Amino acid sequence: KSISCQICDHILADPVETTCRHLFCRTCILKCTRVMGSYCPSCWYPCFPTDLVTPVKSFLNILDNLSIRCPVKECDEEILHGKYGQHLSGHKEMKDRELYSYINKGGRPRQHLLSLTRRAQKHRLRELKRQVKAFAEKEEGGDIKAVCMTLFLLALRAKNEHKQADELEAIMQGRGSGLHPAVCLAIRINTFLSCSQYHKMYRTVKAVTGRQIFQPLHALRTAEKALLPGYHPFEWKPPLKNVSTNTEVGIIDGLSGLPLS
Repeated sequence: KSISCQICDHILADPVETTCRHLFCRTCILKCTRVMGSYCPSCWYPCFPTDLVTPVKSFLNILDNLSIRCPVKECDEEILHGKYGQHLSGHKEMKDRELYSYINKGGRPRQHLLSLTRRAQKHRLRELKRQVKAFAEKEEGGDIKAVCMTLFLLALRAKNEHKQADELEAIMQGRGSGLHPAVCLAIRINTFLSCSQYHKMYRTVKAVTGRQIFQPLHALRTAEKALLPGYHPFEWKPPLKNVSTNTEVGIIDGLSGLPLS
């Protein structure tokens, strides 16, 4: 009993002595005083962490020279109490080595996907991309984008990120919260913004709101092409007298389909 902790009833580990001469493991007495209050659990004499002292050296020598049997299975070695921690850590290292010998191949630690460059991300995900492509070709007519967006949508729902998921679903269904590219083009023209000024505004709004309200410049250019004459094929029925059926309408020269003479 003189070499066991009066809280945990085990052999003293890192022993400390209170002012009332009772012995405890350091961690046991610190936890006990934190929960129960600053009293000795044996005699209820006031006891503070600052009052704890190391027992006399002769007692520590007796404790360190105690012979104990290793509790680890298939070991049963008798070791001195003072060297028990070192012996146990040897077992732990061996166990860790067995666990990770086939997993950890050494080298650099793997970085998180988001911290990698786009090239490295593509390299890391090449096997997944191959599987997604095979699935899309088999099940969805080769629509890889739809498969990836659906996967992302399911991942957001699983994490309860329903606001983001709703926005993504709206975009997938063609009813996004952003403005139509043709509307953005009209805004850019009517407010006399240059392409670079519009791009700055687009980036700022996206950064501040976290949503893509305005469309990027390439979408505006596509919308502009569709609005210019000559983009959509047309044919008068019945054909107009003295009017060419050529739909390749000139924009610069303004010849409106008449052949050059």
